[in-house]
Amino acid sequence: MTDNDGLRRTPALMLQGTGSDVGKSLLAAGLCRYFARLGYRVRPFKPQNMSNNAAITSDGGEIGRAQALQARACGVEPTVDMNPVLLKPEGENGSQVIVRGRALGVMRADEYWKFRRTLMPSVLESFGSLCGEADLVLAEGAGSPSEVNLRDGDIANMGFAVAAGVPVVLVADVDRGGAIASIVGTCSLLEDAERDYLRGCVINKFRGDRRIFEPAIEIIRSRSGLECLGVMGWFGEASRLPAEDSQGLPGGGGASGRGGIKICVLSFSRISNFDDFDPLAAERDVSLSFVKPGEAIPGDACLVILPGTKSTIAELDFVRRQGWDVDIAAHIRRGGHVLGICGGYQMLGREVADP
Repeated sequence: MTDNDGLRRTPALMLQGTGSDVGKSLLAAGLCRYFARLGYRVRPFKPQNMSNNAAITSDGGEIGRAQALQARACGVEPTVDMNPVLLKPEGENGSQVIVRGRALGVMRADEYWKFRRTLMPSVLESFGSLCGEADLVLAEGAGSPSEVNLRDGDIANMGFAVAAGVPVVLVADVDRGGAIASIVGTCSLLEDAERDYLRGCVINKFRGDRRIFEPAIEIIRSRSGLECLGVMGWFGEASRLPAEDSQGLPGGGGASGRGGIKICVLSFSRISNFDDFDPLAAERDVSLSFVKPGEAIPGDACLVILPGTKSTIAELDFVRRQGWDVDIAAHIRRGGHVLGICGGYQMLGREVADP
């Protein structure tokens, strides 16, 4: 591939989803591993990520945990250039803004809306740095490009793709239903110049007989003009990999392991680094479950964990609204144990202040 000036440019491809949690991160990780095994120098890239599930690079910077997993698939150490903009939600209307691994402060949504217009140079600089050391860069979008109300100043999806000249493949989740509509609808909402960057689509998380889906491929082609590049089967073991956000948490009532030591983790609305508990789930004598909002803490739990969060006061109020504070008090009276981590540990104090 070459730029307009004729200079060689590192090949790159961007996966964008028709919605959140369609499997972009796992597909990107799989492609990273595939091409790395072929002997190529591959690097992952996500311009903007919103996740409290963060990883630390060797120089102390923070990036999304998914990009750290993708770096591992490439066989390289993660760097801040792989995720130059990371938003870590705090409360209902604000996030900590991290640029190239360093925290700039907390911004309200309207403040960041204006500020992000200044971030494209940093995003392109990080992308260029990866291109300089790779044979292939596999980029990942955030959410969906169909959110056209967010298009002005976009650095996460088509805004980046157009600025960097990177072709795009759309990923749709057929398991949740509506895959045909989500692909056709996404294409219809894009501008002509943006549609020019689309190279095809991928149907993800398919279960059952793929022949039944074959008529849908022609419908997608005729309505959107996109070729279906593949139908990816359901991969149940994906749940063992670090999820990017809390949408990847196990469903209510699900437990990892069937051991006699029953450990319950409270599913905060803004839980952070929830894969810290993966080692517990791997223990044969442990049964680990996440207590969902609206559920009571099981009375036979041995240990209740208040996990990490960057929104301590808001989440403490959330705990009380669920009635978990009453459940925890009863749990302690029965001789049960409680462990707090990060913001969860702060909640166990006598007083919490946020001046």
